[in-house]
Amino acid sequence: MLLQEFLENSAARHPDREALVSAGRRLSFSDIDKMANRLAHTLRDSGVEHGDRVAILIDNSPETVIAIWAVLKADAVFLVINPTTKSNKIRYMLGNCGASALITHQSRWKQAAEAAAETESLKTVICAGDKAEGLKGSVPDTLTFLTLGEALNNSHESRPERKAIDIDLAALIYTSGSTGNPKGVMLTHLNMVSASTSVSTYLENTENDRIINVLPLSFDYGLYQVIMAAQFGGTVILERSFTYPYQTIKLIHEEKVTGFPIVPTMSAILLQMKELGKEDFSGLRYISNTAAALPVSHINGLKKVFPSTTIYSMYGLTECKRVSYLPPDQLDVRPESVGKGMPNEQVYLVDENDDIITEPNVTGELVVRGANVMKGYWELPEETGRRLRPGIHPWEKSLYTGDLFRMDEEGYLYFVSRKDDIIKSRGEKVSPKEVEKALYAIEDVIEAAVTGVPDEILGEAIKAFVVLKEGSELSEKAIIAHCSRNLEDFMVPKIIELRESLPKTTTGKITTKNL
Repeated sequence: MLLQEFLENSAARHPDREALVSAGRRLSFSDIDKMANRLAHTLRDSGVEHGDRVAILIDNSPETVIAIWAVLKADAVFLVINPTTKSNKIRYMLGNCGASALITHQSRWKQAAEAAAETESLKTVICAGDKAEGLKGSVPDTLTFLTLGEALNNSHESRPERKAIDIDLAALIYTSGSTGNPKGVMLTHLNMVSASTSVSTYLENTENDRIINVLPLSFDYGLYQVIMAAQFGGTVILERSFTYPYQTIKLIHEEKVTGFPIVPTMSAILLQMKELGKEDFSGLRYISNTAAALPVSHINGLKKVFPSTTIYSMYGLTECKRVSYLPPDQLDVRPESVGKGMPNEQVYLVDENDDIITEPNVTGELVVRGANVMKGYWELPEETGRRLRPGIHPWEKSLYTGDLFRMDEEGYLYFVSRKDDIIKSRGEKVSPKEVEKALYAIEDVIEAAVTGVPDEILGEAIKAFVVLKEGSELSEKAIIAHCSRNLEDFMVPKIIELRESLPKTTTGKITTKNL
């Protein structure tokens, strides 16, 4: 099965059903399918061939969704670039993947223009926006420039002839790399269909679900909201961001939202909105979380604000989309766990010699096997070889995640740390995650990040960066005292730095790189 068949099947079954609410527009499955067909024919007419890469640089919008499906229908490979990406990184990604076409918006052309002009493989630019026509004079002669209106004016509304098969690439998702340049995670149709099927199975999604998505479509968690909804025939309420949380809450009520995917930084904001406790969220069926594990204090806070809503604590990484989820009936039993492997997937832990760990509660590297595991990193064979290595069967390679976990007697997973995040202080290994967990247990702590800093005596000293609730008078000394009461002595931070905010990636994860 190919990914675009999700849309085509829903359009055939329920042509008039509302598929997307975004930017003041309401589009049915049939609307999206027909426009995607037209755009796909235009891409092919412009020279885009089977397996070519097409970049999409647009804010969350109907145009982004249409472009994703159109690229797939053209038998090409899409990559959604975060609209806040700077020009030099856009240039790198376009050049790295050899993009043949770029679909963008007039508001993003300034940051994309130079990169587009310098990408030798790029032949076509399609630009959305009511003023896109006026940009034609600024485009090099080497590029064919069409407005989105012109591209959608293609007379062919039928599905393009299909050449792709399910082992072909469907998407490249660029993620942070150890070298400083982003790595293109290669995902096939089979990878993405498998991941979508597994996730929507345990979330128990149906055609009655209405999902609000404020996460960027360049982030796989945001992207899959659109893909899964097309699979099960549900509706996506697509917002540009979570910049205005009260607007999001308003939409949850007005649009009768049943599903709300979040990341921990969003839960921190929600829990500061005290008036939410007075509102009725009985129609909200579930909240899901990934990107980083939800602190227990956040879980408890969300349960108070959304008492009738099921909370799914999950763990995943771009290289396989999703790894695990905690069944909701286990949330009170083991709130610190990220659950077990999702349907149609197997997970296990290995030691430093890559031998499988059979004893419970022993820390090891998490290994994932399943149809959802990526094909590799685009044109990075050495990086791919480090992550995809021989697994438990001779016919396969499995994903060695680089994440350290422990597994309890019943097979539930508990995140310990990234392998390269471990701090060595006083000769002892310290997990930043464990220290952060202690910090989050303090009522006034909203966000926390822990890292190691060079120390002549300790090797590395533990430093904690902490964001407090507005108006809190909690002192650094009180924070250290709390940690001393709750952690082994070598785990207690030597340095506490209070901040108004912490740096985050475009997907909402707190990052220690710039601390």
